[in-house]
Amino acid sequence: MLKRSQVAVPIAAFAFLYVATVPASAAGATMPRLGTALNFTAVAGSTVTNTGPSVITGNLGLAPGSAVTGFPPGRVTAVKDIANAVALNAKRDLVTAYRDAATAPVTSDLTGKNLGGKQLTPGVYKFDSSAQLTGTLTLSGKGVYIFQIGSTLTTASNAVVRLVNSAQACGVFWQVGSSATLGSATHFQGNLMALRSITMVTGANILTGRALARNGALTLDRNDITRPTGTCTASSTSGSGGQGGGGGSASTPNTGVGTGQLLIGGLVLLVGVSLMLVGRRLTSRRP
Repeated sequence: MLKRSQVAVPIAAFAFLYVATVPASAAGATMPRLGTALNFTAVAGSTVTNTGPSVITGNLGLAPGSAVTGFPPGRVTAVKDIANAVALNAKRDLVTAYRDAATAPVTSDLTGKNLGGKQLTPGVYKFDSSAQLTGTLTLSGKGVYIFQIGSTLTTASNAVVRLVNSAQACGVFWQVGSSATLGSATHFQGNLMALRSITMVTGANILTGRALARNGALTLDRNDITRPTGTCTASSTSGSGGQGGGGGSASTPNTGVGTGQLLIGGLVLLVGVSLMLVGRRLTSRRP
């Protein structure tokens, strides 16, 4: 018959390996802090140019540039903040969110892979250089999704970002190291944060999300951009306010099944160590 100490050692070893191998994504990514940029549907740094009957549902911000053309025929349903203190504050907060997203711990490297045809769960996905989306990308489950893209993001015509199983557009962040181009008739979702420019080709729409061109231009051509509404339930307490459309209060970070995994692993480890100590004590008492 095996001694208690002989049983305890493999239990403790298993528990250690179990806890050590729980993926970083189990704890969930942290929501980038958009701050006052949450109040905007579109923000740009140099110019905003539009062709045709585009609709920005919400506020438009531009700073330090001041040139906005094409409205009308385009339409902004709320306020235009152009080269003023409000727009500058939003730009500063956009820089913070961009850096938060760029420095988030990576959970999966997708460099060289097309996003089309993939179904992803909450996490941080990295592309060393460019990223492409051809076809449909499905994001499944409530939580924070961050895409770190080293250079450009390009979507093909009729590309789709699809949200299922409680995934929310307000919890999706695209951090683009250069510029983003959304192909014609693309159905995009999430907070698109490009270091330089964002170009939306004819008929491309951001169904729910934001177009945030940090330093360059936002160029539209018969596009609709609709800001997320309500409070994003995937938001983190580390943010500077709610991460939904209206800047509601932040909620507890989404930890998914990772919390349960860690608790189970900890309990198993505790039992294993306890049995090992008992076994050693019994062995030391034997003549």
